[in-house]
Amino acid sequence: MKIIPLSEGAFTVDQTKKFIPFDVDHDDLQKRNKGSILVEIQPFVVITSKDIILCDTGLGHADESGQLQIHKNLAANGINSSDVTKVLLSHLHKDHSGGIGMRDKNQPSFENATYFINKNEWEFAFKKESSSYRTHDFSFLDKNGKVTFTEGDGDIDGYIHYELTGAHSPFHQVFKIVENDETVFFGGDVAPQLQQMKNRFKAKYDYDGAAAMQLRMQWWKIGQQEKWTFLFYHDIKNPVFSF
Repeated sequence: MKIIPLSEGAFTVDQTKKFIPFDVDHDDLQKRNKGSILVEIQPFVVITSKDIILCDTGLGHADESGQLQIHKNLAANGINSSDVTKVLLSHLHKDHSGGIGMRDKNQPSFENATYFINKNEWEFAFKKESSSYRTHDFSFLDKNGKVTFTEGDGDIDGYIHYELTGAHSPFHQVFKIVENDETVFFGGDVAPQLQQMKNRFKAKYDYDGAAAMQLRMQWWKIGQQEKWTFLFYHDIKNPVFSF
């Protein structure tokens, strides 16, 4: 399998849930709001023998002409938006789902892809207003027939396994792509950074921080035994790690 990180840059985020661009070479984190954390926003493309898979869709930023940054990042790697066949969504927080659709046209950003979203996560996003969810980015999607709702644990086309974890958001899911004895693991925001995998870390921003910590320890142990490749959505220095 071929893995391509699609970096959208580094950002700081605090309790307001606003993502503020951060220049790692020049900006001072201490001058940002108290409690700010530094994260990368980094969707991934995984190319298999069957599919071109996109793991989460970034913030949905566009340039002055309206071209999505994620489209430009794909094009820089020789991939057209129409080439993507599957979009795997770990959850629908705005920094992971912003690139789902073309907001001005109410149409999917990846016209030939099927979007895989946990059914309960979808319903939860619309239950009440939240600064974490920007539902206008994706509310049209189920009307376009482009979404397949997942529930619990299961498989897609026999080689992509999804697992309901909760932990970061109530209905967060993770994905494991297995082909030719190679395993690629995308843990979304339950496994967002390499350092969190190596240390016992309980995050206040998680729905269930204790569960997230236990899952990371479990995945790290299994991944080491089975030689997984991990994709870290929010890691500035280590987006991809292989045993």
